Amino acid sequence: MPADRNMDDKPLFGRPWIFIRGVPSMKFLPPEGPLEVAFAGRSNVGKSSLINALVGHKGLARTPNTPGRTQELNYFVPDGYSGEGTDLPPMALVDMPGYGYAQAPKEQVDAWTKLVFDYLRGRATLKRVYVLIDSRHGIKKNDEEVLSLLDKAAVSYQVVLTKTDKIKEPAVAKLIAETTEKIRKRPAAYPLVLSTSSEKGRGLDELRQAITETVSMPA
Repeated sequence: MPADRNMDDKPLFGRPWIFIRGVPSMKFLPPEGPLEVAFAGRSNVGKSSLINALVGHKGLARTPNTPGRTQELNYFVPDGYSGEGTDLPPMALVDMPGYGYAQAPKEQVDAWTKLVFDYLRGRATLKRVYVLIDSRHGIKKNDEEVLSLLDKAAVSYQVVLTKTDKIKEPAVAKLIAETTEKIRKRPAAYPLVLSTSSEKGRGLDELRQAITETVSMPA
């Protein structure tokens, strides 16, 4: 395929996506090249389901029955690029380990936390983190801790509400307003809160557009 192809030849989400690598520690990170957007959220927030719905591939990100099973940074890219020379994918999606799973051993939680913080602090190609919040519960204490970690690492992030089909429509608007107010003074937070439902397909086009605009922004 021609090396001078650019992102406009085909929409980012108009081609198949593939899994390329699971990263259990920093030394296994792929070389910095394509811009990256990452997804973070509590265990069982619907992160894998949202990624699958976003790229139109049901089996791409694993949706395990047991929360807390994603223990690595999982990398996904659009298919059709060799990865050699300048024939690189335009971007990568990174599925980060879920947090807040009480039954995970402390050593495991500590290892996840270190991996995530090291990645956030040291990855120059990371453009934004999408922090997923379960609309049935709103921002909880461990979400607040992650938002503070992102503020401390000076990494741009945007809040995305998930599972909005599980609550009534007026409650969605109220939750968006409440969440917007909660993040208003956070230095690294993008002010627009998105709402989605993987099951019903709600908000996916808006999220795709947000990601496309994010990776298209000048450095």
